[in-house]
Amino acid sequence: MASDRIFGLVALFAALAYIASATQIQTSFLADPVGPKAFPILIGSVAALCALVMIVRPDPDPEWPARRTFIALFVAVVVLVAYAYSLKPFGFIIPTAITAAVLSYQISSRVVAAALSGAGLSVGLFLLFKYALGLGLVPLPHMSEPPAAVAPAEIGAED
Repeated sequence: MASDRIFGLVALFAALAYIASATQIQTSFLADPVGPKAFPILIGSVAALCALVMIVRPDPDPEWPARRTFIALFVAVVVLVAYAYSLKPFGFIIPTAITAAVLSYQISSRVVAAALSGAGLSVGLFLLFKYALGLGLVPLPHMSEPPAAVAPAEIGAED
């Protein structure tokens, strides 16, 4: 019962911080009538309402998941954070394939199926985002160009 109230307070503070940050969004001159702030404020308000319900009416006997579930959640969070940091240096396809494969393996512990679903999902999402939605995604990491060769005559020609 106390754990629900504590989590409700944490969720309420997070929702209020989310709403406060949403109010700082700058609007452009050609914004739509609702503006870019409406959706984040709506999400934060719903989260705050849910948090208040947890504080006012906590579960009398909450059942916590097993330790294995917490470990799986921790692994998923670590993989998703690593995914966010690896998109820029490694492109879209490779990090997406690895992330989708790891998360798929957590759902069903079959290595081949997880690898195939990761590869298929990464290529399919890339094609969808790049060509159907027109996003400027980089598919693979940029290969650095070798430095241009300097001719021996140019080295000593410092007149």
